[in-house]
Amino acid sequence: MKTDELWKKYSQTRDTAIKHILIEEYVGLVKIVAGRMYNFYGSKIEYDDLVGFGVMGLIDSIERYDINKNIKFETYAQIRIKGTIIDNIRKLDWVPRSLRKKSKDIQQGMLKLENELGKRPSNEELAQYLGISLKELEDTLADVSNFNMTSLEDLLVNKGEYNIDNDKEKNTPEEVFEQKELKEILSRVIDELPEKENMVISLYYYEELTYKEIGYIMELSESRISQIHSKAILRIKNQLIKEGIYEN
Repeated sequence: MKTDELWKKYSQTRDTAIKHILIEEYVGLVKIVAGRMYNFYGSKIEYDDLVGFGVMGLIDSIERYDINKNIKFETYAQIRIKGTIIDNIRKLDWVPRSLRKKSKDIQQGMLKLENELGKRPSNEELAQYLGISLKELEDTLADVSNFNMTSLEDLLVNKGEYNIDNDKEKNTPEEVFEQKELKEILSRVIDELPEKENMVISLYYYEELTYKEIGYIMELSESRISQIHSKAILRIKNQLIKEGIYEN
């Protein structure tokens, strides 16, 4: 039975046997995501543990996925797999509170400095404002890259569409308007990012490239791509907070 037929059958019957076949079909996706994350978390956790957490995310993805929504399962699943892995890593509580605080300080510093300067602060200006070295700032941005807010990443990957019901008969005019407005705001916020941040967001979320692949295209190191990604996420988050779309 072809994959499309499996999905159609599963959506109609919720048959456990079919679900197991789908899990086997997509378990390779878990290994890909776990492999990417092992590059960052390998010193703290075993690869097999990451795969185990990821399988939980895959199962959740299969149970929640709606074949009528205009989004590829692979795209939807990768975010849930990554989110489940991150959630379980957080439960292990090895991420230093100091690193979480630094991430929050950087986010707030970006927002305050942008208001004061009337422009986007450079890394040098941000580091000076925060009273830290440029290297410490860039190292922190690289370190926090993999535990940024997964709900914001959901929004980016799905372009604001997936969590809103696409059934026009069920959607109220207010919901349709909100969906359209959210997509327009998100598109504008991304378009207004500095060129490198815009490119990283586009290549990572919409073209689904890895840091290594993006680095090759942009002729930058994976670490540098990680830094740019983190700064872009924090910048988008701040702008969505201003727009009243995202909670601080």
